[in-house]
Amino acid sequence: QVQLVESGGGLVQPGGSLRLSCAASGSIFGLRRMGWYRQAPGKQRGLVATFTSGGNTNYADSLKGRFTISGDSGKNTVYLQMNSLKPEDTAVYYCNLALWSSGTWRDYWGQGTQVTVSS
Repeated sequence: QVQLVESGGGLVQPGGSLRLSCAASGSIFGLRRMGWYRQAPGKQRGLVATFTSGGNTNYADSLKGRFTISGDSGKNTVYLQMNSLKPEDTAVYYCNLALWSSGTWRDYWGQGTQVTVSS
């Protein structure tokens, strides 16, 4: 079993910053990818950013420069620093852990943390 615990969401004014944290525990080994996805009301869940245990990072193009992902694949932790937040960043943010096994990624998800950007 794999569990993901997120923290750090909340209400912030436009232009403000938030830092999300996620820690994974359980049967975790081999090549892995950790990251963040988000889902706004009425929209599909989409990529925010990911990084792999091999050191590769990937960002949604629209978020480059404002959001920074970091973490420690050895400790199975991932963070998301969000700066210059805009109302359109309002969404539920989900931590994701993907494990590579038998030629495919197996996904695990956190419970989600709400981020609201509003004045």
